[in-house]
Amino acid sequence: MIRVGLTGGIGAGKSTVATTFIDRGAYHVDADRIAREVVEPGTPGLDRLVDAFGSEILGPDGALDRPALAARAFVDDESRALLNSITHPLIGARTQELTDAAPADAIILHDVPLLVEGHMAPFYHLVAVVHTDADVRLRRLVDLRGMDAEDARARITAQATDEQRREVADIWLDNSGTPEELATQARTVWEERLIPLRDNVAAGVPAALPTQVRDYDPDWAVLGRRVVARVWALLGANASAVEHVGPTSVVGGRAAPVIDVEATVADLGVADSVADSLTAGGFPRAESSGPGRLHISADADRPVRVRLRAVGV
Repeated sequence: MIRVGLTGGIGAGKSTVATTFIDRGAYHVDADRIAREVVEPGTPGLDRLVDAFGSEILGPDGALDRPALAARAFVDDESRALLNSITHPLIGARTQELTDAAPADAIILHDVPLLVEGHMAPFYHLVAVVHTDADVRLRRLVDLRGMDAEDARARITAQATDEQRREVADIWLDNSGTPEELATQARTVWEERLIPLRDNVAAGVPAALPTQVRDYDPDWAVLGRRVVARVWALLGANASAVEHVGPTSVVGGRAAPVIDVEATVADLGVADSVADSLTAGGFPRAESSGPGRLHISADADRPVRVRLRAVGV
């Protein structure tokens, strides 16, 4: 089982990618659908929203009037934070219920518009971002969805920037062309990356690491931060430090494009106790003649070595 987070700005075209993956067997967990479920009439979530934003957010039938809520919740950072503090925990709990029900061999697709804003990226094997320029998204929202232009601008502005999305994106899907072209990109990702990763994780098999030396690539630092965050998420309190080390961490150097991460644990007993978690998280155990314990990424497109060292060794 692997978990893939799918995100992108409002109007970016995530539904095309989601449909392409679902047609190929992805187990879909839709954050928007869950967000509607947890605030349906009669739910504690809707009661809390009314307490926070007033009964004016309800329609004549007692259901949530989303435009009315948006008019109150997207006016400033404090209001958005209040909205998120109510809905995010409810969405998270329901998301976990659905994830726990997935088949053991699933590619779980979490369709999460606010994945970046919610700091959820480290908890996925991979994050896929659908990108479309903001001006194109604005036209789509106004022309195709009938949204008010000012409301659409406010929602776009309230979401993560392109730079923030690039920071977490393992897969970047460019939707500047046609829906058919975007679907073709998604099919290639499914066949050439998601299926091999799922199978390697299931078998506990590391991917082969590249050996050809290259000039320094600034993206190595970005990937290093992403992998460090992922390893921290897997190890939690079992590690006292997780760092990007080795040749790819040295600005201006030459190296094989492998991200080396070193995690410090109390002793090798702890290292052995987290081996299954690292393997399930995409970093199977590998043989090593060096100190500590070695894990290597199951994703051939993200070459990573994770070495666990005991304190003082």
